[in-house]
Amino acid sequence: MSNIVILGAQWGDEGKGKLVDLLADRFDYIVRYQGGHNAGHTIVIGSKKFVLRLVPSGILHPGKVAVIGNGLVVDPLALYEETGQLEAAGIDVQNQLRISNRAHIVLPTHRLVEKISETVPGQVAIGTTLRGMGPTYEDKAGRRGLRMADLLDRDHLEGALRTLIANHVTRARAFGVEDAINTDEIVARYTEAAERLRPLVCDTAYLLSDAMRAGKNLLFEGAQGTMLDLDHGTYPFVTSSSACAGGASTGTGVPPTKIDAVIGISKAYITRVGGGPFPTEALDGKGDLIRNRGHEFGSVTGRPRRCGWFDAPLLKYSATLNGFETMVVTKLDVLDELDEIPVCVGYKIDGVTTTEMPATVRELARAEPVYQILPGWQSITEGISDWDQLPEAARNYVLFLEDLTGVEAGCISTGPERTQTVRRAGSIFEKITA
Repeated sequence: MSNIVILGAQWGDEGKGKLVDLLADRFDYIVRYQGGHNAGHTIVIGSKKFVLRLVPSGILHPGKVAVIGNGLVVDPLALYEETGQLEAAGIDVQNQLRISNRAHIVLPTHRLVEKISETVPGQVAIGTTLRGMGPTYEDKAGRRGLRMADLLDRDHLEGALRTLIANHVTRARAFGVEDAINTDEIVARYTEAAERLRPLVCDTAYLLSDAMRAGKNLLFEGAQGTMLDLDHGTYPFVTSSSACAGGASTGTGVPPTKIDAVIGISKAYITRVGGGPFPTEALDGKGDLIRNRGHEFGSVTGRPRRCGWFDAPLLKYSATLNGFETMVVTKLDVLDELDEIPVCVGYKIDGVTTTEMPATVRELARAEPVYQILPGWQSITEGISDWDQLPEAARNYVLFLEDLTGVEAGCISTGPERTQTVRRAGSIFEKITA
């Protein structure tokens, strides 16, 4: 066993939660390294459904330690609500969850600031969830943010909160954004949340270092997806953190030399939410079919996701950035009804065909997908857990994606539950997760 990073290879929502839950029993610590509570991981265990927004999915396994790393931005009120729901479901949160004292905190007024970019005329609307993630990361980069350690400093907290809240209100009003803000109430609620979360907060870099020295195994869980990475994604239609594998080190304090493998997760098709170019988006009835069959609606926001066909240039770019040893192909069963399935094998931009990902969204918006059409299988794959039992056309589809991307598809998901999974015998996936 080793220390492994799991992350999305596309624009997020690839099914990371299920995979983390599937593998968690093989690891001792499950560590999340970036993002906030603006997106969720949905886990289905029998008749129970869990939507986890901040807490790593591995907490659903008794005895496993779930860690919220320093790379996250944490809304203490949202976290307290989430931990309360987990405790009500019988999860031992007090013993199984730890929070970095260096994670930055989200305030209600961060949402106020976010309205500047999302609702003020003349600004570029990214299509965020308006939960304050971006402005919190802005404050972090601007060296004016507050961290969990500040939240626990009683002598410092109130003054620091009032100063940052006043900063946000002033900025928002300058752009004509006005919301009723009760500073006294915010201070009181955050002070109360701080005391409730205090037993869970520690220096998680030391925690994980000690765990590795003791021979424990770590599973790193990314949020969003590679194409939403601040540096490498479809900028500016990206998130505000490092969603790529490199973020696992900066977002936890674990040295890159201690990470042994990276697993990418990709849907058998592709989706994205919010604004930004999407060359393979299916704007016809087949896009609606995929959305409805795949239940492609945000687990936290309920927003309908934009749906389209598998994009090989995008996946190859993602594999290059992250160094995928293997990938997991999810939601293969969503394509069961189709008689033929387009796969994007390249782009034509201004008359020139390429398989590389363009750097600007302007180029990507002009990209015309070059498709190869594969036959569908038009039979039920949902619940199949044996590679040889998949229809031949479904196996050929997966193998075609392998050939195009240069990455092994070592695991295929055929449904939301743990048991609805195909592990390919002899694969790299099998070896590194054994």
